[in-house]
Order: sequence, then C-alpha cells, then structure tokens
Amino acid sequence: MITILTFSIIFLSITILGCMYRAIKGPSAADRLIAINVISTKTIVLILMVSFILHETYFVDVALVYALISFIATVVISNCIGVREGKK
Repeated sequence: MITILTFSIIFLSITILGCMYRAIKGPSAADRLIAINVISTKTIVLILMVSFILHETYFVDVALVYALISFIATVVISNCIGVREGKK
C-alpha cells in the first residue's frame, strides 16, 4: 500500500509541474487562476497522503486550513479579475 501511495505522490508532483507551466504561460488571468487552484488542490491531496503514510493526524488539520485559505484566495482573486475586466 505504501508503494502505491509513493508512486501516487510522485505522479501528483509531476502533474503539479505541468500546472505550474500553465500558471506561468497561461494566455489569460483566468487560466492562471484555475492552474493555481488545481495546484493547491493537488497539494492538499499530497498533504493528506503524507498524513496517511506517517500516521500523523495533525496534517489533516493543516490540509483543512490550507483548503480554506485557498478557497478564500480564489474567490478574492476571481473578484479582482472580474472588476479589472469590467464584468462587475
């Protein structure tokens, strides 16, 4: 079971690198925002997988706080993008 989780962690890390490329080279601000949101979601999953491997429950609290901060940041940034583009 640990080896499957280890390979999953490696695979998620590689896909995070692909999302970083989209976040840097994205054609619009909305594409960049979505890429950063995907990166944060994958990071939360990575934290939870490490928590499961190490049998440490406090990582779950860290993942929950990270998810809340990520959600609030996404809402604020999308609001700023909408105001800047005149959609509000």
